[in-house]
Amino acid sequence: MLGYLEKMTLRPRELEPEDAEAVRSAGASDEAMADALVVAACFHLITRLADSFGFEPVSNALGREGMLEHEARFLARGYL
Repeated sequence: MLGYLEKMTLRPRELEPEDAEAVRSAGASDEAMADALVVAACFHLITRLADSFGFEPVSNALGREGMLEHEARFLARGYL
């Protein structure tokens, strides 16, 4: 599946039905393949939006010490 997703990301014009069949032959169901493709598509969209808007990772903005403090607060309260 990871090879399939890599090809979809980097060389989508090269994807062929045989690529999907190889993933099925390795034991992935069509449902699992669809789930993986949706997750990859969401990450691609988020990455492109972040790049286009110039978002900076929190780790860059806060530095190592700030990131450790942020992590501790997050772990204490979760996704509130």
